[in-house]
Amino acid sequence: MRIQSPWRRITIGVTLLTITLFVAVVGYVMMGCAPLDALYMVIITIFGVGYGEFCPISNLQRIFTIFVIITGSSAAVYTVGGFVQMIIDGELNEALDHRRKAKDLASLSGHTIVCGYGRIGQVLAHKLSDADADFVIVDNSDERLISAEEHGYRVYQGNATNEDILLAAGIERARVLATVLPDDASNVFITLTARGLNPQLEIVARGEMPSTEKKLKLAGADHVVSPASISAMRMANLITHPSTIQFLDQSDQRSRLNELLAQIDVQVDELTIPSQSQLVGKTVGDLEVRGKGTFIVVALRKANGEIVTHPDHDLPLVANDVVIVLGHRGDIPQFNQLFKVKTQVQYRGARS
Repeated sequence: MRIQSPWRRITIGVTLLTITLFVAVVGYVMMGCAPLDALYMVIITIFGVGYGEFCPISNLQRIFTIFVIITGSSAAVYTVGGFVQMIIDGELNEALDHRRKAKDLASLSGHTIVCGYGRIGQVLAHKLSDADADFVIVDNSDERLISAEEHGYRVYQGNATNEDILLAAGIERARVLATVLPDDASNVFITLTARGLNPQLEIVARGEMPSTEKKLKLAGADHVVSPASISAMRMANLITHPSTIQFLDQSDQRSRLNELLAQIDVQVDELTIPSQSQLVGKTVGDLEVRGKGTFIVVALRKANGEIVTHPDHDLPLVANDVVIVLGHRGDIPQFNQLFKVKTQVQYRGARS
């Protein structure tokens, strides 16, 4: 048997109660009661107050009163039952939803815990979602968690500095924890707590102040990321290496290239071919040969702004071409001096 929704029960109950009240008042008035006495009689009859009979009562009127009691009381109880069902359903759904989330979190293993769903946390969650990675967001803001749930992300509400909250998020089974709160002290405390709960955990921490990096490392962070430093480096590269940045921006996978290469002392650089250079009229292959294996050409930016990725070895070089190369940090400057190739500092929007 299908259970009616609480709102439907309330609507039906109120409708029946209203009809009963109207019919009862009209009936008592027709039996000789004054309108106000009739209304009072109906109210105390239906709700069982029982102050006495205000109207002359005959056998027929007693039968009518019994009908009013049964009908009115049933309608009132039915209406109240709808309100009770609505409250119970809300609490039950909330309990079931909480149980479902807890069961889902308990089934996770090798997942990522993201502490904080601010600006950086939102970008991080979006990238993890695109990579089909399992992750859960921990935050104590109702508004931010509602936004995260609207995107289909797993969430757990609470302060990530609390050990019990991290345990509930499955930190003992997690593979990575990323703490990206805007407060350095909180990130240090979360890192310290997480490392104690899971020694095998990989921890990526956000640090706003340069002095925080050492503290985060001591607390157990494997990697420390400074958004301010990355942004400043990005802006500097846009000024000093605009062609390289334009080339790297063509692919999301290339955006981290310089950061990863720096760890092995390799860099992506751009070389501008001056009009007086010996390389004018030579080919990309000639350039690599003269480099004696110290670098490889990964792209070429023509004077008209066109970027040629993986240029053919037979492609000729002309004056003002910008060659984007990958090589060892110490070798490229020597090549520049030997063949009068220079790295120009170019400003976007500047006139020549």
